[in-house]
Amino acid sequence: MDGQVPGVQPEDLPENLPGEGTALLDVREHNEWAAGHAPGAVHIPMSEIPSRLGDVPETDQLYVVCRSGGRSAKVTAYLNANGWDAVNVERGMNGWAASGRPLTGEDPDSEPFVL
Repeated sequence: MDGQVPGVQPEDLPENLPGEGTALLDVREHNEWAAGHAPGAVHIPMSEIPSRLGDVPETDQLYVVCRSGGRSAKVTAYLNANGWDAVNVERGMNGWAASGRPLTGEDPDSEPFVL
C-alpha cells in the first residue's frame, strides 16, 4: 500500500504551513498532541477519522502527519479514497522536529516535544 500513498519529506513542505490552500492534519493520540504539535495543525486522532470526516479540512492540499509516518500513511490512503487530495508527511513529527520546524505544546511550563 505504501507505494500508492503520496508522500513528502518534512523539509519539502511549504514554509507557511498551514497557509493559503494548505492544511496539516495530525492523527496522533491526544497525549502525543498535547506534548508537542505543529502550530496551526488540525488534530483528529486516527481512530476518530471515520466518524469525523466532516472535521477534516477541505483544502487544495492536505498534509497528514503522525509520529513516524505509519498511521498517517494509512489515513492518507483512506482520505484519498474518500475524495481528499492528501499527502503523507514522511518521517512524521519526528522528521518535522528534526528538520527544525516549530513545535507548540499544551503545557506552558514545559518545552514542547514529540512523544
